[in-house]
Amino acid sequence: MSTSLPSSSPVAAAAALTIATRESRLALWQARHVQALLQQQGLGVELLGMTTQGDQILDRTLSKVGGKGLFVKELEVALQEGRADLAVHSLKDVPMELPEGFALACVMEREDPRDAWVSNQYASVFDVPAGGVVGTSSLRRVALLRALRPDLRYEPLRGNLDTRLGKLDKGQYDGIVLAAAGLKRLGLAERIRAVMEPEQMLPAAGQGALGIEICQHRSDVQAVLQPLAHLPTWMAVAAERTVSRVMGGSCSVPLAAYAVWQGTTLHLRAAWGDTEGQRPLLHVQGQATVQTLEQAIALGQAVGQDLRACVSS
Repeated sequence: MSTSLPSSSPVAAAAALTIATRESRLALWQARHVQALLQQQGLGVELLGMTTQGDQILDRTLSKVGGKGLFVKELEVALQEGRADLAVHSLKDVPMELPEGFALACVMEREDPRDAWVSNQYASVFDVPAGGVVGTSSLRRVALLRALRPDLRYEPLRGNLDTRLGKLDKGQYDGIVLAAAGLKRLGLAERIRAVMEPEQMLPAAGQGALGIEICQHRSDVQAVLQPLAHLPTWMAVAAERTVSRVMGGSCSVPLAAYAVWQGTTLHLRAAWGDTEGQRPLLHVQGQATVQTLEQAIALGQAVGQDLRACVSS
């Protein structure tokens, strides 16, 4: 995958584009958001709704059934076969290494990257009585939550956002942890009882950002996506995703990585945890002046190597 930004040279755009998208309510919101922005450029844009393996397998955690690629494989097939021109993803669902022939052509401006505590009974995870049940299937969230509240039970929670909220409302959990961005995008911010600050719950690499995938040879599509790209977000998530790549790059790794800007300096923090609570959380951080994707990736590489050394020691 190329690490350079799309060329600024004009490329003739197709008269109409098709966006491949999952059919969950959040995925459709994301695709329609991109559709509207492209239509503002005078393009005709259609949606191709699809159900992925990740949407179908709900009784096991992603780490046990094939990882994040389960959410994007069918969309990539549609791109490869020419049935779609681009695919819109939650970036945290995109594997660290894309298959040959595909490229991450655009990263859009980030929404709220934080995790959200959602509960009908308790204002925060700290209010849940010992032995209470918290729902999440993210190994990262389990590791970080267990460091905060080792006395709670952490049970799997799969399905789209509405399914997860429905399980909470049926009383299966005392509280659940979701991405704040998804709730806000769907107008469900009122369900958030507390936003969990990064000092408590370091976000996943790419959380809150949308990424657009294309076939690598589609320079025409890459060109029309340029106005949608947000370089500060792109560089920040590139650093985060590089940490994940160094650490193995899958959802079977209880890893957090989050970068923030202070002027032209990018500050990157990463954490690795033991989901069984047998080892303490490991934290590393680094910073660098960053002006290009290559510099962001170099920062992620350095922080990732530091974290790997800590885990191995």
